[in-house]
Amino acid sequence: MLYYLFEYLDKIDFAGAGMFKYLSFRAGLAAVTSLIVSMLFGKKIINKLQKMQVGEIVRDLGLAGQYEKKGTPTMGGIIIIAAILIPVLLFAEIGNIYIILMITTTVWLGIIGFIDDYIKTFKKNKAGLSGKYKIIGQVGLGLIVGLTFYFSDDIQIRENPDSSNLNQESIITAHHTTKEDIPLKTTIPFLKNNEFNYETLVEFMGEYKKDAAWVIFVIFVIIIITAVSNGANLTDGLDGLATGTSSIIGATLGIFAYVSGNIIFAEYLNIMYIPKIGELVVFASAFMGATIGFLWFNSYPAQVFMGDTGSLTLGGIIAVFAIIVRKELLIPLLAGIFLIESLSVMVQVAWFKYTKKKYGAGRRIFLMSPIHHHYQKKGIPESKIVSRFWIIGILLAILTIITLKIR
Repeated sequence: MLYYLFEYLDKIDFAGAGMFKYLSFRAGLAAVTSLIVSMLFGKKIINKLQKMQVGEIVRDLGLAGQYEKKGTPTMGGIIIIAAILIPVLLFAEIGNIYIILMITTTVWLGIIGFIDDYIKTFKKNKAGLSGKYKIIGQVGLGLIVGLTFYFSDDIQIRENPDSSNLNQESIITAHHTTKEDIPLKTTIPFLKNNEFNYETLVEFMGEYKKDAAWVIFVIFVIIIITAVSNGANLTDGLDGLATGTSSIIGATLGIFAYVSGNIIFAEYLNIMYIPKIGELVVFASAFMGATIGFLWFNSYPAQVFMGDTGSLTLGGIIAVFAIIVRKELLIPLLAGIFLIESLSVMVQVAWFKYTKKKYGAGRRIFLMSPIHHHYQKKGIPESKIVSRFWIIGILLAILTIITLKIR
């Protein structure tokens, strides 16, 4: 909102209003504001949750320190969501299609997570929202994102960018003239000519291959959103684990948004230039500020848990952001922590069922899943497990960034 106010003030030569033209300035303001919102209002929200007796329901899993978590306020994801949305609404160009998609994602999954937490805490139903309704909600968001890519003329890419003519108007209008002309492409890591066209998957469809490629893309978007949001949900099992990991991933995606939205960097790195996507740097800054600010209360020993309100939202934001910057194929690397957590559960369940059928008694690969609980069972302190997972997350983020040059 302030973006449009200062845009108007700049037109009438109001002193200092031109600062809002600079993406870095607005991104910095978004980060600081999100930190202030999360830390200033976080304590008030925690106190309110405590008065409402919105406490965590803890099962006796035989884990060190687990019982002490009983009664800790949950639904703290409200803090994260507020700390993201407020600075974005203030400092971002909210008419930007990518900002609209990210706001939609935040609110949509925030509502689904809130309903789940509400059922668990107020209705005293440990199961929470039925899994099928969560999936329906995630599929619905996937359809919104995928179909927006298909129908919106504001979503464009420009291949082989040339920064020799830096006239902004020519840059914005120099992409494909009609939606039908735009290739449905993404980035493949570690390859020299690293742009992959979804149409190559359906060459056999002939003249219908473009429509078929969009169908595949939408299905792929649904799978990614569902997988990453559920992966973040599984990761949210130790104090600060999901929050810190998400912050690292968010910072990396912000870098991708910046270089993809800057024609000079896009030309230098030989990546596709995506007009107007740089605005997502403001969102990424707010995302980082919100997660770091939430860590003030969520680090060990946690004063509040994010609940599904936060974990589903964080995972969904990461998934949609990666899709928008055309880096969805990098998610297994960048969000490797989420992937490992999810795989540990899948492998554990599959092996248990297989051995139970074969031997009459189920056997386990890990002491407990998700895998962070396996290390807890081995007696490693919770804070050390979280710190080590963060270090792994940073290493994965660095590897993801250098894929821009390693081909």
